[in-house]
Amino acid sequence: MEPTISHSIDVAADPAVVWALVSDLPRMGRFSPENLGGRWLHGASGPAVDVEFRGFNRNGAKLWWTTSRIVACEPGRLLTFDVRSPLTVRVARWSYVITPAPHGCVLTENWYRVGNWFVRRFLGPRVTGREDRPGYNVESIKHTLVAVKAHAESTRDRQRARRASTTNAP
Repeated sequence: MEPTISHSIDVAADPAVVWALVSDLPRMGRFSPENLGGRWLHGASGPAVDVEFRGFNRNGAKLWWTTSRIVACEPGRLLTFDVRSPLTVRVARWSYVITPAPHGCVLTENWYRVGNWFVRRFLGPRVTGREDRPGYNVESIKHTLVAVKAHAESTRDRQRARRASTTNAP
């Protein structure tokens, strides 16, 4: 299946650092303009295939939640999850792909539009307040990637500074 929207960004940080950020779904709200974060379900404490996650989202006064099931999980490389509405209707698939590179890695975020006409034309716009979901997601993905990059690179810089201060200590 080809993604509906796909954007990538170069990140000057170790792929493991980037993985830790994008796979921490309860804290994704710190990067996303719409997602507020959420919680792992059924006693799970992290990502793995078939693990479920409850996500909370906001658009202005509109608040809603979804349940996601992880369908692919390769630590340090790939996280893919299917999103379902509270009515258990599949509404989207999201995927993060991390590719090692000489400077650190390339982070790619993919959005796959799924769901029938009812989801696209009726359910989605009424629940989320977004008539143009693909148009919004182009900007949302760019925002999320830039935020993850900034956090990953500042984490790298803090680690370097800590190492330098302990190395140069008398």
